Amino acid sequence: MLKRGLRIALVQLAVGMDKKKNIEAAVEQIHKAKYNGAQLVALPEFFNAPYGTKYFNEYAESVPDGESSRALRRAAIDAGVCVVGGTLPERSGDDLYNTCTVWDNCGNLIAQHRKVHLFDIDIPGKITFKESDVLSAGDHITTFEYLGVKIGLGICYDLRFFEMAQVMSKEGCSVLIYPGAFNMTTGPRHWELLGRARANDLQLWVALVSPARDTEADYVAWGHTMLIDPWGSVVNELDEKPGLLCADIDLRMVEEVRSQIPVRSQRRTDIYDTISHHDDES
Repeated sequence: MLKRGLRIALVQLAVGMDKKKNIEAAVEQIHKAKYNGAQLVALPEFFNAPYGTKYFNEYAESVPDGESSRALRRAAIDAGVCVVGGTLPERSGDDLYNTCTVWDNCGNLIAQHRKVHLFDIDIPGKITFKESDVLSAGDHITTFEYLGVKIGLGICYDLRFFEMAQVMSKEGCSVLIYPGAFNMTTGPRHWELLGRARANDLQLWVALVSPARDTEADYVAWGHTMLIDPWGSVVNELDEKPGLLCADIDLRMVEEVRSQIPVRSQRRTDIYDTISHHDDES
């Protein structure tokens, strides 16, 4: 039976150059979220480090043995919540990844998602950024279950790729969580648009979790962490400043929307379909 609800907290952190302070701020917010009744707490992309290719190697650490992972594990245990640890620069052998770790309330690492689609864009006069200069891409779609709720993970640029979200939906997800750091060019144009599109098309809940905006940083994040329901409506949103968004996800709404507008059963899979390599191997 589908669980009726889940109380989640989305943390919009102010992230600076001091890794230790970034981690301490994240842990503090995890405990604050627990005080507000949260069962699951999600952090933003690069919660422990400034975002920029020149910083990835300096701030990178191993998973699950690095200081950030150890802090998230301890916070999950002490607060008794599931922690979706935003992302951190992960070092694995000679490779660096943009990685999200997920810790259950007993401190178990229950999921690890490496960003699949690297952020390589060039908008003349606006922004040029190439993650692939430094990072390697992940090669797995990641889902996990907590308190009976199936949840899918993507990281920032992954949000633009509908097929990845559709596979997670087909695997039974009722919630998709995207730690992300859209910028001042793409953020106002596409952050909400893409989140609402994924929620509407796949009839599920979507959480977008951004760092707070720092106009003095090399890379300026848009902010506007938000939660979107299966009707495609923004039910709660922060502005650009640091903050904590706590909300109850009503999973009955997923069933309601899918029964009233049954696009999932009406898809013409005799003409088109979306599959993953996992489907091929099973």
